[in-house]
Amino acid sequence: MDSVLIENKVLKLDKSNWKLTKVGELAKDISKRVDNPSESGYDRFVGLNHFVSGDIKIKNWGPTKTLTSSTKAFEAGDILFARRNAYLRRASLVDFDGCCSGDAFVLRENHEKVVPGFLAFFMNSNALWDYANSNAAGTMSKRVKWRDLAEYEILLPPKDQQAQLAKLLWAIDEVIEKEKEVSEKIEKTYITLVDNLFSKRNEEWDFVRLGKISSINAKSLNSKTDPEYEFKYLDLASIIEPKVIGELKRIKYGEAPSRAKRIVNDNSIVLAMVRPYQKAFAFVENGKDVIGSTGTAVINMHDSSLNRFVFHQFFSKRFTRYCEDRMTGTSYPAITPKDVDEYKVSVPNDSDLIRSESEKLDDLEISSSSVRNKIEHSQSLQKSLINQVF
Repeated sequence: MDSVLIENKVLKLDKSNWKLTKVGELAKDISKRVDNPSESGYDRFVGLNHFVSGDIKIKNWGPTKTLTSSTKAFEAGDILFARRNAYLRRASLVDFDGCCSGDAFVLRENHEKVVPGFLAFFMNSNALWDYANSNAAGTMSKRVKWRDLAEYEILLPPKDQQAQLAKLLWAIDEVIEKEKEVSEKIEKTYITLVDNLFSKRNEEWDFVRLGKISSINAKSLNSKTDPEYEFKYLDLASIIEPKVIGELKRIKYGEAPSRAKRIVNDNSIVLAMVRPYQKAFAFVENGKDVIGSTGTAVINMHDSSLNRFVFHQFFSKRFTRYCEDRMTGTSYPAITPKDVDEYKVSVPNDSDLIRSESEKLDDLEISSSSVRNKIEHSQSLQKSLINQVF
């Protein structure tokens, strides 16, 4: 079902014949212990790290062969509810047999009262998670207890209405999954092209030290800066995923952390030097009043035609390997500005080639951003409809 069609779907819910029902009547907490997971016959293990907040289905898992601690068995069709750190809001349906962390509930629906899969959407409603968080207990790591969750009451539609609502919500989920597949294909195409261009040595291209053709951390704020000067602070956490900068906090110099130093210009390449393998790198087109953290390297190319061509090179396996060979530190492994300066980038002599390859990579990046926006829109719509129902 197309997301536009879904958006035009108006939910006119008459809840007059819905019945207030406890969760404990709709599902059972199954606690089937698996003492030796590696010898259990199950080959899939779902740990809390395999959950993705908001996902209706579990899509990730690990092998059981390396497990030594006991686990809990689940069956296809069960719902796994992460009871530890409930603020992360993780509950998803599984469509395969396996075993999971003891910090997850294995919930089996009562199909005399609910249609298969219906509760997976309820378990992702804001109302349920607000209740779960308010009832979580513990000090270091709060956990939800089944006896508390089982007492929660919802307005339950008749099964025929459940089926209709489930059909709609699963249709939206299918749209989201298809959009994610498109996103993954675009990203795979981008990485393949980047590595074909920059991770394999081309004898016809020059490899030039980055510091020779760019300015790195050229300007910084100093102690004479006006304390009232207000800027947008770009720290390591601001680059929320590769190439994506979140909303930047505005702050005055007099109130800013000491790390707020690097002056960002228009068309600056900004690299997070801490944990560079996470590729928290971004291209800043408008650098007016943007100040970067000392944990970033701010790069400005001398030749503007190389801006995007060089930026894409930081996403190659070659740069990742370069960083891995030079990182120091354990808790916060990082490279240094000197490491950035000494990295050799590919620079063909053909300006037309530079422009054409940059455009190809930019087009893929634009397509990727467009699909990500569609995914966010579809997920927002799904969440809205779930909260209308529950």
